[in-house]
Amino acid sequence: MRALVGAWRALRMLAHIGHGVYLVQVRWGRLDTPAKQRYVGWWSAKLLRVLGVRLESPGPQAPSPRLITANHVSWLDIAAIHAVMPEARFVSKADIATWPLVGALATAVGTLYIERANKRDALRVVHKTAEALAAGETVAVFPEGTTGAGYPLLPLHGNLLQAAISTHTPLQPVVLRWHQPNVPYSDAAQYIGQMSLMESLWRILTAKDLAVEVRSLPAMPTEGLDRRHLAGALSDRINNALPRP
Repeated sequence: MRALVGAWRALRMLAHIGHGVYLVQVRWGRLDTPAKQRYVGWWSAKLLRVLGVRLESPGPQAPSPRLITANHVSWLDIAAIHAVMPEARFVSKADIATWPLVGALATAVGTLYIERANKRDALRVVHKTAEALAAGETVAVFPEGTTGAGYPLLPLHGNLLQAAISTHTPLQPVVLRWHQPNVPYSDAAQYIGQMSLMESLWRILTAKDLAVEVRSLPAMPTEGLDRRHLAGALSDRINNALPRP
């Protein structure tokens, strides 16, 4: 039965992605920024619904600009955050640009790509992030640098936080928690270790009662702070907000 549910969800997902590709290739250039953001929020929220994921997002969101800093569990984390904060431009690994269909969507919404193994490229992305923040945009990063199991938080990297420090932009910590009934941290959404994207997708498609909580924490000032100390304070803030299993 779960296989049939997964197959049905997969068909709906492909149709929804196809609709997204149509939007960015045919209509995107004629839309202003608020209209694009409305589409991003709508498309992301519907993608979660199509996949059978319930979105939970308590509390109002802070105004832009800010650097959204979230823990990282799944390749769907971006859709979960975009469903709540569609104005965010993400910093993501460069591989995503080459993913079929999804890469075109990510590029259209202003994703900043980074070659994580290249230290020089990391510096370039810090400058690009600072430029976006200084221009009044909101940027979102995953300071862990990779996906984890959800709890505990992996060590945070402070490099990209420098963009917020340099522009006196506050951090917006965001807690992501994928869960199922009586399972505070579901492994259905995890994308870790040697797991392939297709394996991860099928686990999500066939999951029962999967939900994602997107919870914004109070903003953190950055002016005059050192990025390593800021990363430590951010780690404490997010860790303390994650419920113990």
